[in-house]
Amino acid sequence: MNQVPGFNAAQFGFDGKTRDVFVRGAGPAVIVIHEVPGITPQVAAFAARVADAGFTVHIPHLFGVPMKPVSMGYVASTFARCCISREFRVLSANASSPVVDWLRALARQAHCRCGGPGVGAVGMCLTGNFALAMMLDAPMLAPVLSQPSLPLPITSSRKQALHVSAAELAAAHRKIDGQRARILGLRFHKDPACPAQRFETLRREFGAAFEAIEIDPKHANPAAPRPAHSVLTNHLIDEAGQPTRAALERTIAFLREQLITAA
Repeated sequence: MNQVPGFNAAQFGFDGKTRDVFVRGAGPAVIVIHEVPGITPQVAAFAARVADAGFTVHIPHLFGVPMKPVSMGYVASTFARCCISREFRVLSANASSPVVDWLRALARQAHCRCGGPGVGAVGMCLTGNFALAMMLDAPMLAPVLSQPSLPLPITSSRKQALHVSAAELAAAHRKIDGQRARILGLRFHKDPACPAQRFETLRREFGAAFEAIEIDPKHANPAAPRPAHSVLTNHLIDEAGQPTRAALERTIAFLREQLITAA
């Protein structure tokens, strides 16, 4: 089993599929669902920040090689494998990917072990809208959608779509109305993978329950590849006064409000 420094390695199985899960911290559970190409050093650093803020962070290993550095070739090869995998439906506008069922089961187990009013999840890029879909059949009260990129925005209708089913949307509304759940979204302006139309759909669908953070790409880490995309990881400038640092701090504050202060 590969390791993620500072995290304890475990395994979780559901419906015949067992995956490695890396765990750190104490407090309410937060599922950090890594982006393409995998659990990179930047993803691990973000997850550690969340854990150190008072949460039990779980990073399920969905694809890639844990702690392998980001490169364009690594991103391209991993993305290609995801596109042909049966667990990811990259063009599905009105249904989530099958892997979400496994993530829901992980969230239920994590909640049983960690307690609190519910769990949070941070989805990124390919997994961005998974956190929203997890509001069905899981105790999800704090979904964070960071640059949600599915369905692939290759048509006008898919640019607006959320990669969730009608049942998953209805569950989100029930959680918002009955359990004071809220949704946080993050993106860079002009990100072709996460177009503005997708956030407009979220605003229309959820109103005041959806909080959007949209950042000018001029504030993205200049050392990372363009276009600016990964708000909390690759394109983060972790310095006081930087908009991406403010987005990171707001993400942690949002999780605290939903999972700790509410309790």
